[in-house]
Amino acid sequence: MKIRASRVQNTPLVTPRQSQPIVPPWTRGDYRGVTTMETSAHLPLTPSLFKEEGHLRSNQTYGRCNSRQIARRASHLLALLLFLASPSSAQQIYDMLLKNGHVIDPKNQRNGRYDIAVIGNKIIRVGENLPSSKAKLVVDLSQYYVTPGLIDIHTHFDEQGAQLNLNPDHNALQSGVTTAVDAGSSGWKNFEQFQKQVINESRTRLLAFLNIVGAGMYGEKVENDVQEMDVDAAARMVKKYPQTIVGIKTAHFQPATWEAVDRAVKAAELSNSVVMVDFHPKPGRGYSELILKYMRPGDIHTHFYGRLTPQLDAQKKVQPYMLEARKRGVLFDVGHGSGSFWFRIAVPAIEQGFLPDTISTDIHKDSIMLPRANMITTMSKFLNIGMTLEQVIERSTINPAKAIRRPELGNLSEGGVADIAVLELQKGQFAFLDSGHGKLIGDKRLRCVLTVRNGKVVWDTEGLSLTEWSNAGPYSNFK
Repeated sequence: MKIRASRVQNTPLVTPRQSQPIVPPWTRGDYRGVTTMETSAHLPLTPSLFKEEGHLRSNQTYGRCNSRQIARRASHLLALLLFLASPSSAQQIYDMLLKNGHVIDPKNQRNGRYDIAVIGNKIIRVGENLPSSKAKLVVDLSQYYVTPGLIDIHTHFDEQGAQLNLNPDHNALQSGVTTAVDAGSSGWKNFEQFQKQVINESRTRLLAFLNIVGAGMYGEKVENDVQEMDVDAAARMVKKYPQTIVGIKTAHFQPATWEAVDRAVKAAELSNSVVMVDFHPKPGRGYSELILKYMRPGDIHTHFYGRLTPQLDAQKKVQPYMLEARKRGVLFDVGHGSGSFWFRIAVPAIEQGFLPDTISTDIHKDSIMLPRANMITTMSKFLNIGMTLEQVIERSTINPAKAIRRPELGNLSEGGVADIAVLELQKGQFAFLDSGHGKLIGDKRLRCVLTVRNGKVVWDTEGLSLTEWSNAGPYSNFK
């Protein structure tokens, strides 16, 4: 693959919507004193600027020009200087240009070959045949798919908290995940510590569902204690950090009552947010009641391909109440984890057209082992079950952005933050495990080769954005 990384010097200006150089009026043949923009930009403000074919060699000769010629040429010079100083001129040089990738961007209905130009942390242009000469760095992605940065809405990344939690940057960015949502690792009592020590220090955009349990996800003793579920305190914390906390999480509650769900929903109502529910049916606390009565439109049931949820009847048919709940607006999230994704449930459901609304991992220290519940592997499993690449990308970008009410994320819109994933679709024979360690043999696998977060390359397995060492000179990573 040809990799190009170059700096631009003395190149003609190009507007964001043009691929041909502008020819300003002062460079045309009727103005003989300046022949190109490049030379005129460096000429001094002296009478020599107005020299015409051997004339005006001294101040005495300069006086021979009539005032109209001088005024006209001075106005040309002023126009040139203003043009060079204008924002439109400054915007021509891209910091990075991703060339020729197959872009899949569901929000903007793009599915084809496009270039993506980045300046600073923003996507400036998405189009065909953008000029490489206008970029400081050009990355050829003709062998890859380019998608919005992936969004994983069920993670456990409060690494200073419970033992199962992971480091966000080490486990998100390498899968193309630029936005991760921690799913209830912390509650109102310890969220601010999580914010200070982890969220504020992460390169990954890290958001959170706040656990209705004040102490967070620290085992049965606190997670089954209704006294830990302070509705008002949880709602206040969501309102205090609306840019970070996207909703309320309830999980692992074992008593056969609706206390945890009721309190989570109430806290979400008070804070105008959504609820994510991890639910195990109990006698008198059924699953159909949960999704038809207790959950609201926009609320999320995670782990819905888990073995404890009765999604299918005895003949492996999707239960009618699943379809009814979807019509109500309840969202169904994968939440793979170490115990909540089973091929024997997911395959027949998907074959009948009951696809997930969002794909997520429930990534933690256990689930990343045998099930390999990272984002890119989880997406690959759905590809091999029968979903299309476009369906998988949609449920990993725009759909989760909508679910957490962050519509500015999960897309490659011009003017948006440059969060980008570059994926390779490999063909061959590959094995995948579910939560019960059942094996599926597939013929395709996704691999993330490059991740851009906030305009910066943060993961690059093939060195696509870098220079061959023998051409790099006295290189160093010290700044």
